[in-house]
Amino acid sequence: MTDSTALVLGPLLRHVGTTTATVWVEVDHPGTVEVLGHAAPTFTVCGEHYALVVVRDLEPGSVHAYEVHLDGVKVWPADGLPPSRIRTRSDRTERTQRVVFGSCRYPPTGDPELEATLGVDGLDAYAARLVRRLEGVTDDETAAAELPDAICLLGDQVYADETTPRTQEWIRARRGDEEGAGTEIADYPEYAHLYAETWRDPEVRWLLSTAPVAMIFDDHDIRDDWNTSQAWREEMAQLDWWPTRVRAGLASYWVYQHLGNLDPETLESDDLYRKVLACEGDAYPVLEEFAARADAAVGRPEGIRWSYRWDLGTTRLLMVDSRCGRVLNDDERLMINDETFAWLETETAAPDLDHVLIGSSIPWLMPPAISQVQSMNERSATAGSRAAEWLRQAVDLEHWPAFRASFDRLARLVERAAASSAAPATVCVLSGDVHHCYAARATFPTPVRSHVYQLTCSPVRNAVPWFMEYVFAAGWTRRATRIARRLGRRWGVPPEPAEWDAIGGPYFGNAIATLELTGRTARVRFERSTREGDLEAISVLPLT
Repeated sequence: MTDSTALVLGPLLRHVGTTTATVWVEVDHPGTVEVLGHAAPTFTVCGEHYALVVVRDLEPGSVHAYEVHLDGVKVWPADGLPPSRIRTRSDRTERTQRVVFGSCRYPPTGDPELEATLGVDGLDAYAARLVRRLEGVTDDETAAAELPDAICLLGDQVYADETTPRTQEWIRARRGDEEGAGTEIADYPEYAHLYAETWRDPEVRWLLSTAPVAMIFDDHDIRDDWNTSQAWREEMAQLDWWPTRVRAGLASYWVYQHLGNLDPETLESDDLYRKVLACEGDAYPVLEEFAARADAAVGRPEGIRWSYRWDLGTTRLLMVDSRCGRVLNDDERLMINDETFAWLETETAAPDLDHVLIGSSIPWLMPPAISQVQSMNERSATAGSRAAEWLRQAVDLEHWPAFRASFDRLARLVERAAASSAAPATVCVLSGDVHHCYAARATFPTPVRSHVYQLTCSPVRNAVPWFMEYVFAAGWTRRATRIARRLGRRWGVPPEPAEWDAIGGPYFGNAIATLELTGRTARVRFERSTREGDLEAISVLPLT
């Protein structure tokens, strides 16, 4: 790479439309960043410098190799890797589209023993395979055909509460770890360090530069059990270092993840983005004030909407914030507030869609027995049981079934979309979080036209305690489900509005999933990384 020190992170290819694309970068000094003849000035946050370049006036369905220039100096592409390319969308396409998804990606640690425990990064293995396939390929159209149409990173992009040994040493040298956040991330500069640690792998960096990347947060992007309950929020509010931490977490999420999720039209009308660009100096006070409002809005019926839409031809991807838009009152616990649900209902009802993908960091359909346990726990905790609240936080009983009103509302939403005269071929909920993979098919009391699935892929790189493999597997058995539902009825848990069964999994190990869509047909591929750094197919499941 020419003048490689000028490019700190990126480029990341983010939203891509039919005639536009956005490219995000972090650079080491203020300046002007240029991509394909389009330029953007940098903005500064806590001494870090960023730019989001909007590339316009591209032809639909076209492919463009690109370079990144900072103040006229080429800083990308990197030596030894294929060129980075932008492939714009077309309104309709007959070719197969590939949507890669997964969550929970722990970074390189620098500790050999921990590295052996965590295993090979599934996203890195996927990127390395693509690099090998494109070696020597110079034709842009041929190369682009190998690339995924979207990569959905469904949470835990960074681990702010479980830092690596290398980062812990860096924290000790920077501020010590005797007080405050200890070896957890404390402020914005430490979040910037965390993202750099996570996104610097050469092959992954290249992959994120050449395939459109959609992101949404989950708990570890901020802290384990983030917004599990009002009791959790009250506990955290007692920590004097927490306000700085959560504001830095949300501000850094806006910079590193959320900003690139937005299409150019939304960016132009985004008041916060305009304010940040207008700052002559450090924009962090503007972002901190926004982050404080976003955090304060949690638990209220209204809030800041982090959810967003991408259209991939006749496939619609709806990425849903299931963390920061919660309502946590004991008399009204909702996974997402009414405003976001109304948005989701409108977006899923659009005509002329072949597939609807709902990205939720945490699964909607869990193993049925575990789903019952979560709903039972919610009833007990809401009734004031301290033991139930302790259990909820201790074993992460905080997925959609633990917000039962929202679970049921999402089921009704999906059922309506699947039963309409303009129903898509599939409605798939894409999730992560639970450190194993599975595919489940849902059915409803009334006939529907669409095939409805929960597709879960996690972790990209992390571990699960050995005994949890048995717990998750048992949760799918008919005997455990029957017993849990019988107990649930005695607990006062109403029957679920849908039935579901696993058609694949549970699978364990570091993995990546690919949804392959051709017209109105679909299948999902689960692949697991090997010790040698390759990917091995776990299963390929037809969905239509």
